[in-house]
Amino acid sequence: MTDLSIFSYLPNPRLWKASIVARLCGVDLEIRGTSPGQLADWLWDIEARPLEPGEKSELSAIARNGRVGLTTTLYKTEAFMAAHPFGNVPAGFAPDGTGIFESNSIMRAVARLGGGRCQLYGDDPYIASRIDSFLDVTLMFAREIQIYVLALWGNRLDATLHDNAIQGFTAYFGGIEQALAADRKFLVGDGLTLADIAFFAELALLHNEYRHADQITRLGLQPFLCDETASAYPRSVAHFEKLRRHEAFVPDAEDYLGQFPEITKTR
Repeated sequence: MTDLSIFSYLPNPRLWKASIVARLCGVDLEIRGTSPGQLADWLWDIEARPLEPGEKSELSAIARNGRVGLTTTLYKTEAFMAAHPFGNVPAGFAPDGTGIFESNSIMRAVARLGGGRCQLYGDDPYIASRIDSFLDVTLMFAREIQIYVLALWGNRLDATLHDNAIQGFTAYFGGIEQALAADRKFLVGDGLTLADIAFFAELALLHNEYRHADQITRLGLQPFLCDETASAYPRSVAHFEKLRRHEAFVPDAEDYLGQFPEITKTR
């Protein structure tokens, strides 16, 4: 039986948090979904599925206005909304239908399901809490970057949005760079943890910036992923590239990141 199922738009680097942990810990994970533009043609439910032709008219009572990047009409069942009161994806479900939302929390759930098979969440309460500290900061960074990426997708980027994203970017990467000082190989302790996985997934999501280089240049703005970033945050960029080659990361990251140049290479 599947340990945890997730419904989301695809591809979504934030899902890698769960899938990488599942791969390392031997957790049976099911992921279903479609492209963002096709989510309006799916029933958002504990057992999410594509809608049948003509089914939308029968489901008018559960039609809801989308938001936060998905502004079309969406069809969300009462069971889905009970499990996910904020109505967002990625949406995780336990076998009994219990909802788990936010990608960091879904990742934590997978790590807990892995039990003692891996130590990605630390081996004592203090280390686990330090990992949580990184995850909380990463979540704040993720919000700024999500606003920035959604603006790029919608061709709505302006100098104010860019400046706000810069503040979040520099604060986060300044801390990551410091955490990797003194030749540390990982963010917490001597081995891979959830902190590294979350860092990797969020920076991978930011690679969407490459798809919108013309929009950024046209506004006279500086992209985040460029030679200057590699120079300012060399340990952070090197850490990302090291994780990219990790055997547990490659199945998710290879094809997706292969569409983009490495941060250390000039476009």
